Amino acid sequence: MPAKRLPLPKRFNAALTEDAYAQLRTLNDRWALGNNYLLVVLLERLGNYADAEQLDRVFREFIDEYGAPSQKPMGAARSGSKER
Repeated sequence: MPAKRLPLPKRFNAALTEDAYAQLRTLNDRWALGNNYLLVVLLERLGNYADAEQLDRVFREFIDEYGAPSQKPMGAARSGSKER
C-alpha cells in the first residue's frame, strides 16, 4: 500500500533569512520531504518537541532584538494585489 499524501491546500509566500533557509535545506537533505512538508511537520507538531516556556523566551528575545512587524488582519489583500 503506498504512503498517504498529505494535502497542502494553504499556500503563502514565506521570506526566510539565509540561516533559516540553511536549516531548512539541512532538514531536507536528511529527510527529503521538501520545504512545504518540513514546515508542516515543524509547525503542526511544535508542541511535541518545543518546551512552551523556552519557546516564549525565544520569541520575547527575538522581539526585543528585532521588534515585531506591524499587524494586519489575516487574509487582508495586499496593496496593489487583486482579489480573486
